[in-house]
Amino acid sequence: MSTTGAQEDLAILYPGGVFPAACASRTLLDHVVSKWGVLVLVSLAERPHRWSELRRRAEGISEKMLAQTLKTLEADGLVHRDQQPVMPPRVDYSLTAAGQEVAALLTPLLAWVAVRTGDVAPNA
Repeated sequence: MSTTGAQEDLAILYPGGVFPAACASRTLLDHVVSKWGVLVLVSLAERPHRWSELRRRAEGISEKMLAQTLKTLEADGLVHRDQQPVMPPRVDYSLTAAGQEVAALLTPLLAWVAVRTGDVAPNA
């Protein structure tokens, strides 16, 4: 296949881009596949979580990074933030329909990483 044919195939597969440096989809890709983004999305695929549950679940994440990750994923339309009008304040996080779609794609990837880590990165 020629280079031009391959480029045309990519244009059909990815009509919005992803490969051009200025493509806006790169920002979303960065948010979705960041270490913390993946862990938050897959955790929320199991069930809604409160902030403190997510912090315990994604061991090693700082409060600042969790807050930033949740805010970013919410702005991307992947996470829903539900603040309850109760005392003390209660906030639950869940996935939107788009968040459920991407989490369904990420879950097998995370499972593969868990199984293959020793084979691919023995020093990890």
